[in-house]
Amino acid sequence: MKHIALFRLLLVAGAILVLEALCRTNIISNFTMIPPSAMVLAAWQQLSQGDALSELGYTMTNAVCAIIISVIGGFAAGTVLHALPRVRHAVTPLLASWYAIPTFVFYPLLVVLFGLNRGPMIALGALFGIVAMVVSTLDGLDRISRAVVKTGLVLRMHPLQTALLIKLPAAAPHLFTGVKLAVAYSLIGVIAAEFILATAGIGRGISLAFNDLDNNTMYGLLLLLVAVVVLINVVIRFCESKLYARWGLK
Repeated sequence: MKHIALFRLLLVAGAILVLEALCRTNIISNFTMIPPSAMVLAAWQQLSQGDALSELGYTMTNAVCAIIISVIGGFAAGTVLHALPRVRHAVTPLLASWYAIPTFVFYPLLVVLFGLNRGPMIALGALFGIVAMVVSTLDGLDRISRAVVKTGLVLRMHPLQTALLIKLPAAAPHLFTGVKLAVAYSLIGVIAAEFILATAGIGRGISLAFNDLDNNTMYGLLLLLVAVVVLINVVIRFCESKLYARWGLK
């Protein structure tokens, strides 16, 4: 695992150095992209001014709400569908084609329902992420071996004990995959919604900078966003490894 992590680090570092060289030699025009070192400087300037922190806080508040709805709602819906095969059979085509549907067509309806506030952005983020969690939950529950379930019957465990102590750890790898996907899709949904109509947020800041041809601000905000997403994934991965170690899965 250490060798894989080192390889990834070297690969990313190499890509950054190549991009830096291409931008510095004007092979990639600064009108299109600024060097990574300039992105870091721009991000630092944004942070020092304080505006970026408030924009980032607004976006992440919306994203966290959308992620919570996606993960909890997706897990609950997946569990219910797994217990009701007929309903699942009817819903499966919708789940399979969900990401082919342009979810943003619901934005006008969401504005009517929730108003011009955080509601539509949170709802869009949740709509993006919840299906990934539903599908991962179904996949995880489907892959639990019957022998594992019978262990709970042999030990005369209560159904709740069986669910928490046997089924949940057995399905954990797929559930964590669903969480990661829900986080990614929810963030995409929230930020994309801020591009359309928002009074604050990183998405709005990036959109305004893009329209003003302000590459320094745009790439600085993008770098901050990437840094936050990477940090979230590191935290999820850390929690995942700790649970795996506790459950004896790895």
